[in-house]
Amino acid sequence: MRAEVRAKQLMPARLEGRQSSGGGHAACQRLLEVYSSLAENGEHLFGSLLSGQAPRQWLHCPPDDATDLSSGFQWFYHSHTPQDWPGSAEHGHIHLFARCKLWARRLRSAAALKFAALAGDASPSVSTRHLLGIGFDAKGIPQSLFTVNSWVTGDKMLSAQTTERLLKAMLLATGHALIDGVIACVVKLCMAEIQSLLQARDQTLFSRQAPGLLQDKSLEVLSEASIDLDAKLHLWLTPRV
Repeated sequence: MRAEVRAKQLMPARLEGRQSSGGGHAACQRLLEVYSSLAENGEHLFGSLLSGQAPRQWLHCPPDDATDLSSGFQWFYHSHTPQDWPGSAEHGHIHLFARCKLWARRLRSAAALKFAALAGDASPSVSTRHLLGIGFDAKGIPQSLFTVNSWVTGDKMLSAQTTERLLKAMLLATGHALIDGVIACVVKLCMAEIQSLLQARDQTLFSRQAPGLLQDKSLEVLSEASIDLDAKLHLWLTPRV
């Protein structure tokens, strides 16, 4: 991230406690603080999570997910083999989830019922719902967003409307403060891309409506988009004249 150089002139990172996305300017400042702290200490965003080792393909980190039991959000990080995702240059990616307490009461909304009809089961029999995937490059900088089919994560999806509402209200304090902060900032700064991503996901699903669609192993990534955080930092932090 080119902004790392500029970030060294900012205050040291003190990302303690729950990470909310805040406003766009605050999210940019927080993002710069994270990468400034990492650069000054010669560390990688996922260094502590991986115990300083190179990422091992398919290694689920942390083993039991990083979970904020208070807010109900959780995530894990892993990487695929080149054969799994041909042409991908990512270091790995994060899968972000919401636990039952966040979405169970929302399953009777019109949007949720319409989506449940496609999914085939509206019951909260699985405790999580997948919200978003965030891809990272080798330097640990977010580079993409994506959604996946239900079989990939073993749980289910929520309607685009419900997913968006949950992401906008997201708070994270999983004990991995720097990663929590980056996730929160990306969600805040890339909400327009996320909205388009969810619309594209639903277009893929509703245009097919085939039996067993959510378990179709030939359909893995439902929508994806690259993101340019440097451009967003420039937009929010360049002084207006």
